[in-house]
Amino acid sequence: MTAFEALAILIAGFGAGVINTIVGSGTLLTFPTLLWAGYAPVAANVSNTIGLVAGGAAGSWGYRHELGGAADTLKRLLPMSVIGAATGAALVIVLPPGVFESAVPILIGIGALLVVTGPRLQAIMARRRPDPIKASAIASGPGWPLLIGVLLAGMYGGYFGAAQGVILIGLMSLLTTNALQRINGYKNILATAANIVGAITFLIIAPHQIVWPVVGLIAVGSLLGGLVGAAVGRRIPSTPLRIFILIVSVVAIVAFVVD
Repeated sequence: MTAFEALAILIAGFGAGVINTIVGSGTLLTFPTLLWAGYAPVAANVSNTIGLVAGGAAGSWGYRHELGGAADTLKRLLPMSVIGAATGAALVIVLPPGVFESAVPILIGIGALLVVTGPRLQAIMARRRPDPIKASAIASGPGWPLLIGVLLAGMYGGYFGAAQGVILIGLMSLLTTNALQRINGYKNILATAANIVGAITFLIIAPHQIVWPVVGLIAVGSLLGGLVGAAVGRRIPSTPLRIFILIVSVVAIVAFVVD
């Protein structure tokens, strides 16, 4: 690894930490950078997953104030994300890579659409419920549709990971009445949990694929990026944030289609 390649990986890790904390899809920065630096796809994927755990932890910490009183909800959502991620990581071994990757653009597009249309859909669903108070409680809590959605998002995250945040934000925008910034806080914790499970799985089944200098550079960069992303993202009003998520999602879809 040359000094220039190391600097590029560090910068990509920083950018991924910022983007992952605000919306997701940071892997679309780091993974291509590692391929450009000459690392094999499997080694790049494994090292990237482990390195980005630091950024996820930093972003989750940065959004801790948005999650006041969320312990009960997280107690129900986190196990679903962990179980899904463990299943997805196991599928890496038994399924060909193209199985999930072919669905990535569709999943990202659906997630982005739900983020943008979430407030409107929430209002429509609330009007159709006879008891507004009860409806709000149901919509705000993790009902079975959301639990299953988080399970599937965790499975996707454990298998591949890119744009998992967009999918989670889209699900919670539709199925809860929480503010977007609070949803972002949930997303950071759930996506980080899925990343940790993926990292542990790779440490067990593919330790020979880990490039520790790459892990270190991405970890340092994403840690700093996660802190910056939280500081910036928490100050972005809801509408501009939704627009930013839509832009990132479109870029992600184009990147996958072109690739």
